[in-house]
Amino acid sequence: MFYEVELVRDVEITVEKEKRDAHNFQRYIITCLLENLLKEKANKDHGYFLSVTSLRSIGKGIVKNESQCVSFPITFICRTFLPFEGEILHGVVRHIFQRGLLLKCGPIKYVFLSARKMPTYQYVGGENPVFSSKEFATIGNDVVVRFSVLGVRWIEKRGCIKKEFVMLASLEGNNSLGPISLSDSDEFDL
Repeated sequence: MFYEVELVRDVEITVEKEKRDAHNFQRYIITCLLENLLKEKANKDHGYFLSVTSLRSIGKGIVKNESQCVSFPITFICRTFLPFEGEILHGVVRHIFQRGLLLKCGPIKYVFLSARKMPTYQYVGGENPVFSSKEFATIGNDVVVRFSVLGVRWIEKRGCIKKEFVMLASLEGNNSLGPISLSDSDEFDL
């Protein structure tokens, strides 16, 4: 689900950078804010930071004597993406295993769809493995799949995964779930 949230972040700059004209200085502070959000990427409460939609205020700078830095509190509105259980989402198949699929859904890199949660699909191995159903629907690599979110977990740090949400998915309980076809053309068929 997409949200618009108001956030406050402190941006620190060195004293030398502060000696600029007002317009360039404001631009520099905003650039620093965007770089900091890019590094932060996401948090447990708000999800993934997608974009800053408006700037509310740049507060008064606070000088930090020991580090020759000035800290500015910035209030802004940010669009975020935070999935929740029961939500219907789309993902692109990235890897196929006998026990299920690994999908990517927007900024979420790790969505696991277990073969047990695809009751009408059977694994078909080979050079290019797929999951196939009796209705001739096939799920292979790079196929877009509509799924229901079974569970969402925040991982602060585990192995190579840092500040990520991981999800479990299902195709059970709704006939509209499964592979979907996307039109290759934006033209109208007459």
